[in-house]
Amino acid sequence: MGSAALAAPKAGLPFDVVFVDEAGRRRREPLSACWDRPFEAAAPVRPFPSVKDAVNWPGYWWSATNGRHVGYESWVERDVAMMLDFDPAVTAFSSQPFWLYWAGEKGQRRHAPDFFARLADGGGVVVDVRPDEQVDEGAAEAFAVTAHACAEAGWEFRRTGGPPAVLAANVRWLAGYRHPRCLRADVAEELLRVFGQPWPLLAGAREAGDPIAVLPVLYHLLWRHDLHAGLAGTVLGPGSLVRSAEVTG
Repeated sequence: MGSAALAAPKAGLPFDVVFVDEAGRRRREPLSACWDRPFEAAAPVRPFPSVKDAVNWPGYWWSATNGRHVGYESWVERDVAMMLDFDPAVTAFSSQPFWLYWAGEKGQRRHAPDFFARLADGGGVVVDVRPDEQVDEGAAEAFAVTAHACAEAGWEFRRTGGPPAVLAANVRWLAGYRHPRCLRADVAEELLRVFGQPWPLLAGAREAGDPIAVLPVLYHLLWRHDLHAGLAGTVLGPGSLVRSAEVTG
């Protein structure tokens, strides 16, 4: 997920955040006092309502990383949540984790970033989802200020318009097998043995056993990155080369 160039905000802006704490209470604190809070586990600061005839399609993504549902406001956000769930560097993430408040030229402003992710190295990532063509002047200011606040907090800021179409389609397919119930230890062991050298997906599945029983486990291992395949260039299919993570690198 990349981020477009941002206009430089004014230096020295005071930032407050409003969030829901572990007891379910809404609290407002200076960002400097709560930069190390586990926002990756925070409850959303606003709901995800379904509105008749709305353009966006909100909902909830069941996260295999978190073991719980994470809300989203559009299908693009759903795909971003899916990619965070798929990213092995992400250990937990939440949606709408806090309101960020600052003083704008026309009075107090606020912005709720779309996601907060915690990385395996302990770092934090704030993610906003908005394609370039939908970034107006107000949104550009909000993203620039949010990026500045993240820099002060020691977090990374990303703005994305969503993953590329082919990658999203492939990961969406694998996501259907993300639940741990798809793992069978004996089948997984055999698949890792077979794909110790690169094999076409379906041929390797047949080598490991009955494809009907083997393929769900294979897709689960691809989701977990225990097996690897090229997911960005072409749609995953019977001839896609698959190899174990150890072979990949």
